[in-house]
Amino acid sequence: MPDTPGSPPAPSASIAALAAALEAEGYFADHRLATAVFLALRLQRPLLLEGEPGVGKTELAKALARALGRTLVRLQCFDGLEQQDALYEWDYTAQLLHVRATEGSAPPDLLERGVYQPRYLIRRPLLEALQTPAPGAVLLIDEIDRADEPFEAFLLEYLGEYQVSIPQLGTIRADTTPVTLLTSNRTRELNDAIKRRCLYHWLDYPDRDRERAILRALVPEAPQQLADQVSRFVAQLRQAAGAAGFERAPGVAEAIEWARALVALDTLELDPEVVLDTAGILFKQREDLAALDTPLLADLLQAAREP
Repeated sequence: MPDTPGSPPAPSASIAALAAALEAEGYFADHRLATAVFLALRLQRPLLLEGEPGVGKTELAKALARALGRTLVRLQCFDGLEQQDALYEWDYTAQLLHVRATEGSAPPDLLERGVYQPRYLIRRPLLEALQTPAPGAVLLIDEIDRADEPFEAFLLEYLGEYQVSIPQLGTIRADTTPVTLLTSNRTRELNDAIKRRCLYHWLDYPDRDRERAILRALVPEAPQQLADQVSRFVAQLRQAAGAAGFERAPGVAEAIEWARALVALDTLELDPEVVLDTAGILFKQREDLAALDTPLLADLLQAAREP
């Protein structure tokens, strides 16, 4: 649809318009990420996002749905995920009631056709995304690496043609093409067939300036000095993660939650005591908490206080 005179351009109008629309929703995408999302929209291709946990993959789908005015449909993957969890299942109770109500009054073939009607279909995320009316859905297939390879094979028809097959009903195609994002934490390598059907982007931690902007936007009650120190401290912590032996560096989500916690404690400036008291927000492993020892903490705080 054409833009209304004087209104902001539609998010899909340009890369800059898309980045601005995401920023208005509290998501600060760099140019490369905004380009990848823009191309996924323009080419109507799924976008596979890989990266460490906490870098903002899931949040991108949420912000994009809000920016586009679309319905967010989320499929959370897990080990043992099956087709009926992702696509559909029949409402067997309603079907049985139908059979009992019409038994003896209809021939068997007509009775069977009556049972397998769309009204008895329980829609799961894939089918829901395909049948969401305009403006359509943003389908988030979250943590696809947690599902197994047979499920990846099942997804190929959807990712390639935006359609699915239901034996009793035939092929169901998208009413409005869903914007589809897949995320992976790389706990295992994905099948090449999945990758070939998607555009790809590696999502890394934001640089310090971008993370500071995120903190200021999402935790506006934090004093500027505190937001600056948090962004510098977390950035230095990630750089030191390998040498210090941390199992997992804190992500953007942890940095935001930490800043909110510090504000709740009326913290104006980082100090060793408040960092150690709140380190459970940044780390979720006992070994990581123990690795935040006094010498390392002193170095991190010194770097965080530098202008």
